[in-house]
Parts: sequence; structure tokens; C-alpha cells
Amino acid sequence: MHFKWNYIPPTPEEELTAKELGEKLNIAPLLAQLLIRRGITTESAAKRFFKPQLADLINPFLMKDMDLAVDRLNDAMGRKERIMVYGDYDVDGCTAVALVYKFLQQFYSNIDYYIPDRYDEGYGVSKKGIDYANATDVKLIIILDCGIKAIDEIAYAKSLGIDFIICDHHVPDEMMPPAVAILNPKRADDTYPFKHLCGCGVGFKFMQAFAKNNCIPFSRLIPLLDFCAVSISADIVPAVDENRILAYHGLKQLNQNPSIGLKAIIDICNLSGRDISMSDIVFKIGPRINASGRMENGKESVDLLVEKDFSNALRQAKHIDEYNEQRKDIDKQMTEEAYQIVSKLESQKHQPSIVLYDEHWKKGVIGIVASRLTEIYFRPTVVLTRDGDLATGSARSVSGFDVYSAIKSCRDLLINFGGHTYAAGLTLRWDDIKKFRERFQQYVEEHIQPEQIEPLLNIDAMIDFKDITKRLHTELKRFSPFGLGNPKPLFCTIGVYDYGTSKVVGREQEHIKLELVDSKSSNVVNGIAFGQSASARFIKTKSSFDIAFTIEDNVFKHNAIQLQIEDIRPSDEEDTE
Repeated sequence: MHFKWNYIPPTPEEELTAKELGEKLNIAPLLAQLLIRRGITTESAAKRFFKPQLADLINPFLMKDMDLAVDRLNDAMGRKERIMVYGDYDVDGCTAVALVYKFLQQFYSNIDYYIPDRYDEGYGVSKKGIDYANATDVKLIIILDCGIKAIDEIAYAKSLGIDFIICDHHVPDEMMPPAVAILNPKRADDTYPFKHLCGCGVGFKFMQAFAKNNCIPFSRLIPLLDFCAVSISADIVPAVDENRILAYHGLKQLNQNPSIGLKAIIDICNLSGRDISMSDIVFKIGPRINASGRMENGKESVDLLVEKDFSNALRQAKHIDEYNEQRKDIDKQMTEEAYQIVSKLESQKHQPSIVLYDEHWKKGVIGIVASRLTEIYFRPTVVLTRDGDLATGSARSVSGFDVYSAIKSCRDLLINFGGHTYAAGLTLRWDDIKKFRERFQQYVEEHIQPEQIEPLLNIDAMIDFKDITKRLHTELKRFSPFGLGNPKPLFCTIGVYDYGTSKVVGREQEHIKLELVDSKSSNVVNGIAFGQSASARFIKTKSSFDIAFTIEDNVFKHNAIQLQIEDIRPSDEEDTE
């Protein structure tokens, strides 16, 4: 893929502010410039950014209905009612259920948890789940990461004498379910200051409020923050403000004293002894937690996350790792089939969106395929599969485009839908797919901006190899945790050359291992360019080229750094803005 580079040099005012801020913080102007690009312009804001404090978490009672939720939970425990913690089958739902269940179980024993079967019950609140709750004498269901649109199902539960507390972060409709409390910062009538919590984050805020109301020390919640870090990473919510605090301290917990279930997954992923990052969660830990829900039933992941015996946890972690291997095989096959369909659809090349369907695709993997297609073709994408007379699907989006609104514009064709800006799910009649595709693509065409479907790299700063030092790398780590809203700083260097030892590597010779020099220093810098072997022949011509990159640890060489190169282009190309 050929990227357009977006680099805006700092203005004289920004340079002056960076110099002054750098002096106050005792950091290089380059680092101060990175802060300013993130909207951090004062010494106090920088200190909060570099050292997020749990004391700065928002008062949970500022969330609408929080007092009602805590009162109903207190009443249930006082009356010794049976409580069910119910959640979605993805990482966010499973970690949310594990967090709430593990915390409440310390104070109350008449409690159970439930994860619906993706293939038997579908997404969200199911009649089967409510009937199970009724049969086991449950009187209160705490639902996490779903439920905001389950109007009929929650009305049915109410008719059976079962109350619901909803903890969700998906966009609500105008009409909401008849729950005793609805905790969702995206409610139009909610003035909670931070709108971008994940489902696990909303569950954490509920437990924070419950603890505060019952004089339980906040320190009892800290061991559960590792679940928040996993959820924030995997659900790709903005890693800013309150999420940054939760992720920062959650990663500290994950690295120093993870819960037994997560420790088992860390071992299975060969991450033990390493400093685990948000990226490790996204690419290694998260997919394994997701795998049981994609292949069989997500309850197995929650069983693992709440496990108290490490040998049992290790056995369970190996089992979900097997699911993950199966998922990878199916994912690879389905993605290849999707590529073939796109390549054959001549009309698709001129569309700013992609809608694909195949009745044989596995329901649990279509979200991954949608993500891959979005990354490759840089367009909002919907992937659907057949479920009887219905089509069920997942949508993913590109930066800055609200795919939820695009789907909502077709709501008269939909049986069910839900989600947020960058990811959504939907169900419709199989016979209505072509109408949906036409309407969805029309909406995207009318609302998307040309630059949103253009592969773009936002360059933070232009630097030379002499600037790349271990001290710079150490200071850059202070900007973590990285994620949506706080991406890893991306640099570019102009006019570099192959040192003569760069080579193609990888099982399929798809990557380039680089040793580079520039014209301003004698430093030889190591780099890796994943999936860019097509550039290898040009690199070997000894012509100069430009690179866009992040600065990383070299995991194979202790205390060494390397560049992770995102794009390579000949130096005579001029598309940097």
C-alpha cells in the first residue's frame, strides 16, 4: 500500500511553546513538541499525562442512574436475592463480567455469571438466558457491554419479576429498555464528563460506586484493573482521559501481579518476563480471550479469567489457545475468499465502501475479516453471513467516519443493530442484503470525505538518525499507553541509504530486515519493515529513500532499539503535506 504522508512542521509559536515547556519539564523540545501535538500545553497537564493518578478518576456518581444501580444492588444483597452477571461474548464483555463477578464474590456468595452462545442465542440479551435466570431464581441481572437495545427482552424479564441493571457503552436509541438503572455515558441525558468508556470501564465505575457507598477501600479494586487494560486495548476505545488512567494502572497490574487467568494467557503467549504493552494485548492476549466466543462459547473465557488455581488456569488457557489456532485457519481462508470477491467486483473499485456476503462464512470470524478488509482497502466495510432466513454481520470503519450512523440510516431494513463509531453489528433478512448494500453505499458516498478513504500516515516529527538515542526511546515510553487518541509517535527521516546488509526475511520472504545510514551521521540504524518486501529491489539500488517509522525495543537484542518502518518511498517523491 502506498501511503500519503501528512506532516505539518511546527509553527514558530509551537516551537517557542515547546522550548518553554521542555525547560519546565526537563525534556527535549522534540518531546515537548509531541505533547503539544496531543493538546498538552501546560506543565500541570504534562505531569498528569506522564503520571496518571487513580485519585483523578471521575466520581462514579456523576453517571446518570448510578445511585439507582447501587441502591438496587444493595437491596438485592440485603434480601439475599440471587444475582446474575451477564455479558457479551467478546473481550470487553468477558473481562467486564470477570471484573464485576470477582469483585462482588468477595462480599456475596449468591451470584452467578452467564455468557450467551453466539451461535445459539446471538448477540445481547436472549430469551434463553432470561429463562435460565428465572429457572435458577435470579431476581437481578447486571448486564455488561450489551443490553441498551434489548427493550422486548428486558420487558419480558420484568414480567417474570427479574430486574436489570444495564452497564453499556454502545449508542442508545431514543427509547430505552425498562431497566431499573441504565449506566451508559453515551445517553443523551447523561452529563458524565467522559463519554468513551468501554463496557468493562462502565462495570468498573459501577463497582467503584458500590465500594464507595459501602465504605469498601478503593485498594480492593486495584487488583481488577488488569481487566480494564485488556478491555480498553482490545475494544479500541480512545486511550485518553479516564481510559488513560485505567489503562496505565491496569498495565502496571498486568505486568506486576496479573490475575491468575491472565497470567496463564501471558504464559501461553510467551510474554512472561517481558514488559507487556497495549499492542501485546491487541495482537496476543485479546484474540485468545475472543477465540472461545468465536469458535464455541465465550463462557469458557470467563471461566478462565475468574479461575483461582493456576494449574487449572493453564490447562484452560491451552484449550482456548487451540480455539485461537482454529480461528486463525478459518480467518485466513475467509479473508482470502473475501479478497477474491473484491477483486472480481469491478464496480466495487469505484465505491467508497465494501459490502460482502457469503452464506458459508463463520459468524464468529466475520468481524475479523471486516477489520482486515478495512485495513487493506481503506474503506468502511460490512461483512455478512447467513443464519437461516437472516443475514448477520459486522461493520468496521476508517478513521473519522461514523459507520454506526451509516448503518442506522438503513434501520427500516434491519431487524437489529448496535455499536459505536468504528465498529457495529447488524441483522437483517437475507433477501434484503442487496437493498441494504445499495443504501449503505449511498450513505457512505454522500457523507465520507475523500481524505478518509486515502491511506494516510500522520507524521509527528521529522528527525535525523543522530536524534535516535536510547534516551529518546526511554522518554518516548513515557507517552504510553498508546492507542486510539494517543498513537505511538510516528517519525520520518529523509534521504537514507541501505548500509549494504539489508535483506528479505520471513517464512514467505515478505519482510525486510534493514541496516540503514543517513547523510548526517555515521550511525547504522536497524529496522524491520513488515510486509514490504516489494521495496527490497529498490533499496538495493543504493538510491536514497525516505522512511516513516516508530522507535521500538529490539526484543532479540537486550537493551537495543530498532525502527519499525511503516512506509518506504523514493526520496524524489513529493506527497508529504
